Amino acid sequence: MATPSRKPARRGRQPRRRRRGLRLFGLLFRLGLLVAVAVGLGAVLYGIHLDELVYTKFEGKRWALPARVYGRPLELYVGRPLSVQQLTGELQRLGYRDESGAGSVGTWHVDGAQVLVHNRAFRFWDGVEPQRRLRIGLSDGVILDLTDADSGAPIALARLDPALIASIYPTHNEDRVLLRREQLPPLLIKTLLAVEDRKFYQHLGIDPKGILRAAIENLSAGRTVQGASTLTQQLVKNFYLTQERTLERKLNEAYMAVLLERRYSKDEILTAYANEVYLGQDGSRAIHGFGLASQFYFNRNLNELDVPQTALLVGILKGPSEYNPRRRPEKVLERRNLVIDLMAYHQIISRDEAEQAKQAPLGLREGGARPSGDYPAFIQLVRRQLQRDYREEDLRSEGLRIFTTLDPLTQSQVEGAVRERLPQLDEQRKFPPGTLETAVVVTSVAQGEVLALVGARDTDYAGFNRALDAVRPIGSLIKPVVYLSALERPEQYSLVTSIPDTPVSLRAGADWWEPQNYDRKVHGNVPLYRALAKSYNLATVNLGLDLGVNEVADTLNRLGAMRRIDRVPAMLLGSVSLSPVEVAQVYQTIAAGGFRAPLRTIREVLDASGRPLNRYPLAVEPVVGADAAFLTQWAMRKVVEQGTATWLGSRLPGGLVVAGKTGTTNELRDSWFAGFSGDRVVVAWVGRDDNKPTRLTGSSGALRLWGDIMATIEAQSLDLTPPGDIVVADACGSTGIPFSRDHVGVCGAGAEEDMLEAEEPPAVAAEPDEPAPRPAWRSGGSGGASNPFLSDFYGN
Repeated sequence: MATPSRKPARRGRQPRRRRRGLRLFGLLFRLGLLVAVAVGLGAVLYGIHLDELVYTKFEGKRWALPARVYGRPLELYVGRPLSVQQLTGELQRLGYRDESGAGSVGTWHVDGAQVLVHNRAFRFWDGVEPQRRLRIGLSDGVILDLTDADSGAPIALARLDPALIASIYPTHNEDRVLLRREQLPPLLIKTLLAVEDRKFYQHLGIDPKGILRAAIENLSAGRTVQGASTLTQQLVKNFYLTQERTLERKLNEAYMAVLLERRYSKDEILTAYANEVYLGQDGSRAIHGFGLASQFYFNRNLNELDVPQTALLVGILKGPSEYNPRRRPEKVLERRNLVIDLMAYHQIISRDEAEQAKQAPLGLREGGARPSGDYPAFIQLVRRQLQRDYREEDLRSEGLRIFTTLDPLTQSQVEGAVRERLPQLDEQRKFPPGTLETAVVVTSVAQGEVLALVGARDTDYAGFNRALDAVRPIGSLIKPVVYLSALERPEQYSLVTSIPDTPVSLRAGADWWEPQNYDRKVHGNVPLYRALAKSYNLATVNLGLDLGVNEVADTLNRLGAMRRIDRVPAMLLGSVSLSPVEVAQVYQTIAAGGFRAPLRTIREVLDASGRPLNRYPLAVEPVVGADAAFLTQWAMRKVVEQGTATWLGSRLPGGLVVAGKTGTTNELRDSWFAGFSGDRVVVAWVGRDDNKPTRLTGSSGALRLWGDIMATIEAQSLDLTPPGDIVVADACGSTGIPFSRDHVGVCGAGAEEDMLEAEEPPAVAAEPDEPAPRPAWRSGGSGGASNPFLSDFYGN
């Protein structure tokens, strides 16, 4: 019998194996398909997440913008006192450059007796100042003619763009100047795309050919020699991602670049890039965007840059640290010239233009876009006033535009006077250089605006601000307040009323307060105005005691002193301690004819879109009678003409009428002068931080600095026209004395003597307002701290 064949059995197993294989393949296929679907779904979901991230940040508040703080603009009008040197100096501070014909924006040129200025357009709170060429005719320090240089039309008023004096930066210290697409110069855009992304307007966010080309170059070189990131990818990296070099970040960067291009136009992406890109470091402040970089490196607006400057900005994009033009100028020059060659290669400029541009220096400007250190003392006062109305977070992030009252021209002149006078005072008193310190406040009479502020002899010092925080005894600066209090009683006191300059002795427990005149003399009965002009201590104390210490203190408060006052007799000779700013407020009210206007540093605040926010209008309140204020001013003029400030007669311009008062505290620790013209109030203090004697009187110290300042700043004479209720009459043995209309002849005993008799001014070493170097409470000098025992005895 034949053996059965096994072949059919093998044929039966093979189909089963195939079926198992097919089932396994099907299972793996379905599993792979499921994984692919899951991965695809995950990628889609992740893409939705990234797309939401792209949209949310790009549509929301993209940047925390610092508050910009501006000084007041230089106003030009016919009749304004202004010299060619002052005008060109201000233009240079604003970053204008000298160019023949002033054909470009941001340029000026002196043309004989005229100055051509091509001003920048600027948006103020009350409208836009247009860009135009101005022709300014000046002669003998005055503007005689102001016209449009192109049309010849007369111009009533033109304003230069205001100086940016500070920025209040975000917490992370990024700074930028935001620009719109139309503000990006075509030269910059063409150069940027030629160097960084030639296919920008063709690709969809990534450039596959560029990636392949860069990969081949890098593999051939064995290192990274060429990048392939588009501008869109660079924006994504800077705007959304970290700087880490990982595959995950690169994938995210590419994915988000495609999503960004899907949502936004090329111009929107290009504008965001131009505002975001990092271009350097200024200490702890990061410089972002071409708008700020142009100001930082060249102190010019972006639309004012020429070919080599544009090439430099684009060149340092490769590495702002490696290509830092201030640290590595030779390397940056080489990089800039390479960019210029690329500009010529891509026919952005001609070859001749390129060769000429390569010969230009880097043209860097020191101090460009670095306003935070220019006026630190003034900015401290601004910030204190801003903090009453705005949160610190808003100041750091909302892009507010703050227009202040600072007059850069006046500030410059004050700083120049400080730099020149303080070393002289050190040398005269044989102090080591830098021993004496100072503070100065300048305000406008009519508006109560702070025009200039110095808080230290080092005007760039951002530390202790003596103008705001040095609370010192004011000495004889209190005396006009005493005499004003008397003149508010016209039925009892006039300028020629006799005041007893006789000894005073007040007992307080076991001690006695016995003030003396500086010259140790007793002058008997003296007319009221002369007692102030000569700064007689005894006459002032007798008058103040007759009025009442409380009444004098109330007058001081009405004039603007806000702090608590120890109401003791020593107050009458200046034991009151105030800061220079507080003194300026008091004298401001006297200068303004009895109308108190709280000192202000802020004029307007706009939001980032230019809409007005808080307004800071002039707030004026009558607190002192106009008659009494005028009579006090008249007496303070005699301080300058016949009294302790006669030195000013040889320092000030002829015909400038001013009024003021010297002040010195015990042991010659503080030297003061406060005074005013028709439109300016200036307060100057000189002293030492260690409170040791300065060996300076008010006349030999602060008065000299005050005179230097008033001789250089723009100022008008005091108006000598009396108010309607004041008449000028001959009475009480005197001629040409102003009186309240119904009280001519309020004279008092001893008024028959000639009260206008001129006297020789005393020597500096024996000025009558200065105290003797004895204990403050006992000497009765024109200042010093009040005796605590007397304070307790007389109460508050």
